[in-house]
Amino acid sequence: MSENLSDVIKLQPVITKQLQMVFQKNRVAHAYLFEGARGTGKLAVMRSFVKLLLCEQPVENVSCETCRGCRRFESGNHPNLIQVEPDGQDIKKDQMLQLIFEMNKTALEAGRKIYVLHRADRLNISAANTLLKFLEEPEGLVTAFLLTEKPYAILSTIRSRCQIISFPSIPYEERVKVLVDEGLTASMAATVSMLTNDLEESLRLAKDDQFAQVRKTVLKLVEAVETNVHEAMLTVHEDWLPLLKEKEDTEQALDLLLFAYRDLVAVKANSNTLFTYPDFLPFYQQHAHHCSYEHLSNKIEAILKAKQQLHRNMNRTLLMEQLMLNMQEGFSFV
Repeated sequence: MSENLSDVIKLQPVITKQLQMVFQKNRVAHAYLFEGARGTGKLAVMRSFVKLLLCEQPVENVSCETCRGCRRFESGNHPNLIQVEPDGQDIKKDQMLQLIFEMNKTALEAGRKIYVLHRADRLNISAANTLLKFLEEPEGLVTAFLLTEKPYAILSTIRSRCQIISFPSIPYEERVKVLVDEGLTASMAATVSMLTNDLEESLRLAKDDQFAQVRKTVLKLVEAVETNVHEAMLTVHEDWLPLLKEKEDTEQALDLLLFAYRDLVAVKANSNTLFTYPDFLPFYQQHAHHCSYEHLSNKIEAILKAKQQLHRNMNRTLLMEQLMLNMQEGFSFV
């Protein structure tokens, strides 16, 4: 995804404005802990704020994008910025010692020094203890950013030395809008936003030809199931099974199938809800009055039970054949 300011504001408008105000009032903290689930915009907001802090000519609390500081940030080689990732499973003590050494060296550029710890929950005990004193008493103008999806795994002694910024989940409707602005169709944006809260993952899925084919196959199967069991079986053998060779792919496709029937229930109930497949609404509207709530409930239950059977490593061909029979008759697995 692009990371211009308008995109960042769409992700987390309150936090973005809060950080701009901090900058305006010259109250930048010495350490921030950005905590929140994957896909909540922590990385994008951090990058936007760090660029502002390194910008040589900010205008109205926004980075200019053209100065040497902004250009160096974008190229990934600003000498006053160090980013640390886990080395294997952990962030290790040696990494913290090297970081502190670099931070204490005379900067090649004037101004603030910044370091970023990605997945800060991976700090092992030795690394955390090494970092603690530097967090509390850095030499010179230094700002730390610790990013984590697991705030409960951060030592309380580290938390107490940081200003904590909690990133709330981005609403479904807003995720869809952002993805449409990125060039996705409204229908594809709706589908991938139902599968994941992570905008980067949503974009990856939407641009994956395999996923597009899976989506198409799922909707073809819904049409076949609502026709007769022979059409359903034919679609399973000619389209579904050749396409979905891995267990993970089958599980994702079953999720997509489940969402289709939830859409159908919503149409039957005249619910003003958000649909996974808005492009499939004409089909839903045509078939909703033919389906009883009981039969739709049984079909949803059959899909859920099929997911359970998949986790028990049931043969996938047998699983899908049985699922088609159960959905056609309205029965569920025993």
